[in-house]
Amino acid sequence: MPSLKSLKTAVIAIAASLFLSLSAHANSFEKIPFDKTTFDQLQAKDETFLVDIYATWCPTCKKQQQVLNDYFNAHPNSKIKVLVVDFDEQKEWVKYFKAPRQSSLYLYKGKEQVWFSVAETREQKIFSALNSVSM
Repeated sequence: MPSLKSLKTAVIAIAASLFLSLSAHANSFEKIPFDKTTFDQLQAKDETFLVDIYATWCPTCKKQQQVLNDYFNAHPNSKIKVLVVDFDEQKEWVKYFKAPRQSSLYLYKGKEQVWFSVAETREQKIFSALNSVSM
């Protein structure tokens, strides 16, 4: 019969394993900090990418991140890149995109902006927009 100590060790190991497994999926997509060079390169390569005007203190932004996470978990082979503009630190880019507020999303296919939203958190709407450029 296993000792109480070995049983505790096994339970801790299983819990740690589950935690690490869940943590690995916490952000299933790469958030690329926005810079002009990356933006220009993605446009020149005709890549599909999302510009996310994000603020760490914004509850709507956090909800959007969860929806994006769910999207990329459901579509692990998606080639869509996500460029994140820091709403508080990158004001010149907030102005460039004419973002009315944080939680603004801009979807591009190369140089063409194909979708725009402000404060959209409905999974169906965001998934639909991303799927429209993934097919």
